[in-house]
Amino acid sequence: MNQKTEKHMSKITSLIRRAPKRFSAIVAIAAAAVIIPSVVLASWGPDRPTYNWAGEAADHVVFNSFVDNPVHGDERNFMRVREASASASTYTDNIALQADKEYVIHIYYHNNASTSLNDAAHGYKGVAKGAYVKAEIPGLVPNGSTGTVSQGYIGAANASPKEVWDDIKFKNTTGGDIALHYVAGSAKINNFGAINGQTLPDSIVTTGTPIGYNSLNGEVPGCNEFSGYITLRVKAIKSDFTISKQVRVAGQTEYKENVTANPGDTLEYRIEYKNTGSIQHNNVVVSDILPQDVSYVAGTTTLKNTNNPTGKTVSDNLTKGGINIGDYSAGGNAFVKFNAKVAAKAELDCGPNNLVNKAKVQVGNNTKEDTASTTVNVTCEPEKLLVCELATKKIISINKGDFDVKKHTTDFSKCASTPLKVCELSTKKIILINAGDFDASKHTTDLKKCETTTTPPVTPPVTPPELPQTGVTENIVAVVGLGALIAAIAYYVASRRALNQ
Repeated sequence: MNQKTEKHMSKITSLIRRAPKRFSAIVAIAAAAVIIPSVVLASWGPDRPTYNWAGEAADHVVFNSFVDNPVHGDERNFMRVREASASASTYTDNIALQADKEYVIHIYYHNNASTSLNDAAHGYKGVAKGAYVKAEIPGLVPNGSTGTVSQGYIGAANASPKEVWDDIKFKNTTGGDIALHYVAGSAKINNFGAINGQTLPDSIVTTGTPIGYNSLNGEVPGCNEFSGYITLRVKAIKSDFTISKQVRVAGQTEYKENVTANPGDTLEYRIEYKNTGSIQHNNVVVSDILPQDVSYVAGTTTLKNTNNPTGKTVSDNLTKGGINIGDYSAGGNAFVKFNAKVAAKAELDCGPNNLVNKAKVQVGNNTKEDTASTTVNVTCEPEKLLVCELATKKIISINKGDFDVKKHTTDFSKCASTPLKVCELSTKKIILINAGDFDASKHTTDLKKCETTTTPPVTPPVTPPELPQTGVTENIVAVVGLGALIAAIAYYVASRRALNQ
């Protein structure tokens, strides 16, 4: 330690001795609480010029940039936390939370401008104007978190940089989510001015609050004797809930995690939410994601809770982003039910169809999911295949799954003498050809390709019916006709003879 450092330490020690008891206690606590090696610095920013205690102070307003403050250590690490019932020497940058415990957050501030710049002769260049402090407290520390961040900010209108920040981290290994609640009215400022011990507005955890030396006017002169710190409290409250998703086929009485259904069946889904924490949950949101091949039945969503013991119909938005089911105190619960319909057989795959439905419950930033599944078995006729049976040289139809290259072939030329029914691609007609004439560019055995074309039926030739032969009258007509024919022939012969004479 050099002479200048010793001189400063002597001043601080002397100040502690000469100060009233309340001031001495404050400084002593600060010294015991915050001096730590710089190697354990938390995240801080922004990057800025730094200063050594043995060197010159800053020539402008800048906060928390000494790296070797003999009481505090590296001032960039200005935000720390401890469990409320622990000693001031336990302040740290990282702390493991316990349910229902309170924690004290400590924020140190120091305007590093030279004290010589605080007077009128220098235009009060060293006095921070509009100085403030703000703390951001995370609302929720999820179970398993290894470092949920809380940040502190110090700034002023004429500071450079205008704002500096540091953080602390909360861990949670309690087995449940932890909500952090700011304890209203707990923020206090501590310094050597007239406002020492004064309560700060609760806006410190929202928009921030002005600080100062003799009043909360935002004016903080430069140098260590005008520095100070703020403490505030937060409480760790267990915030947890459960979600359960089950399903049954309409007509059944028991809800299950998995059921078996048939195509076209109606499914009845049930989602249960329960507040298992120690605080109230506000604006609980429930949503549901239906699987493909299951469709929501409009108007079937109902909510059952203490306010609606018999259930009431609610919005259909359950499957369209979710619905707000209200607020629930510790131990409260609710049931959301709705119906959905399984697709028809033609829309499902052959074999087992596993239809998984997912429900979600969101409380603040915390979301949990659960699923229920439905198995639908669909039996389909085996797909048929025309093949040439090698042993018999005949074209036969078999189940596609029974095809055996040792017994069958799709090369119909192997069964050339066998007629084959095909779809003629150019005419879209079903015709018979010799198997050996099959040409894949002209024909297909997929007769569905010709299903839209109707081949006109072949009309057989019509044979005129034989004239009926019934009765005497018809015989007389025949005789008369024959006589007339003979007479005509005789007349013709006679005429020829006359011409020749």
